[in-house]
Amino acid sequence: MKLTAGMIGLPNAGKSTLFNALVQTHKAATAPYPFCTIQPNVGTIFVPDQRIIRLAQIIGSETVHPPALEVVDLAGLVQGASRGEGLGNQFLGRIREVDALLHVVRAFPNPDVPHPMGEVDPLRDVQVVETELVLADLELVDRRLERLRKGTPPGGSKDPRLRWEYELLGRVRAHLNRGLPARQLEGSDEQKDFLLGIGLLTMKPQVYCCNVEEKDLPAGSPLTKPLEAFARGRGEGCVILCAKLEEELVMLEAREAREYLEALGLEARGIHQLLQELYRTLGLKTFYTANEKEARAWPFLPGTTAWQAAGRIHSDFQRGFIACECISWKELDSCGSLSRARELGKIRLEGRDYLVADGDILYIRFHV
Repeated sequence: MKLTAGMIGLPNAGKSTLFNALVQTHKAATAPYPFCTIQPNVGTIFVPDQRIIRLAQIIGSETVHPPALEVVDLAGLVQGASRGEGLGNQFLGRIREVDALLHVVRAFPNPDVPHPMGEVDPLRDVQVVETELVLADLELVDRRLERLRKGTPPGGSKDPRLRWEYELLGRVRAHLNRGLPARQLEGSDEQKDFLLGIGLLTMKPQVYCCNVEEKDLPAGSPLTKPLEAFARGRGEGCVILCAKLEEELVMLEAREAREYLEALGLEARGIHQLLQELYRTLGLKTFYTANEKEARAWPFLPGTTAWQAAGRIHSDFQRGFIACECISWKELDSCGSLSRARELGKIRLEGRDYLVADGDILYIRFHV
């Protein structure tokens, strides 16, 4: 199952244009009016990874599959979405299904593409969207608190788990009422997992993407500075790119795209930085599998065991798991070949509870 990033933002922010660049297609319609996107567009994006290129060379793999994430281009959100305005109910429902938010923010003036709120103001736009997500979360929290109250006898519940939930939701409600997203609330890993599990929208990790004019690359513009400072203050990622340029680069051959970037004084495509930032924000690591047929990268969250990693590869691997052979990418690269690594005793045999590390190469032993 792929991890999923949902693209959110106000109408005419450039979400569908950026989606086309990310998935290297033109499947998402773009137009200078609100709600051009109604049904979500879904595609797969690949994160640049030099390790897997080297791994394929060492093993002699015919094909390479870099780390993959699923991206969903959602309909634009408007003020009042939490009350069902625009496509609010559909929009908010779809957001609950994704793992992270890619918040596309318009930072370019263009009289031919009207802004739904008039003047272009990236920080205001972010606050409008976040307010709607906070309001939707408040409604969800209030419903859960009401159910807990109805099921609680006079004097309070004797169930420590219900008391724990009631107290946590009370803290979350006060936090949301200050206009702050739930992910900014301090708490234990258990509390955070619980809040994610009940579907709080503002618990989801978020990356801001300032969509600027080509001339404002790579440093941004006076329009982007307040949002960049806002993101830094929260410890959240903020990437500057031009979605229109990124979409145009998709149409070019690799050599032409490099020359175009060099002519603009840019070292790399903005979407590469965006993907790396999204990967970092999700806290993702990568393990690998490789044979003569293919080398494949598998994104995973910290704390994943060898048994869980086996399930990512194939359900039969998990069901019949015996053990896994494991070597780090650095060790294999140093040895130069799998056979040499075996000779040197660099390949370890690990059990089901082994915590997979970033860069591990796994070979699952199983029997069904």
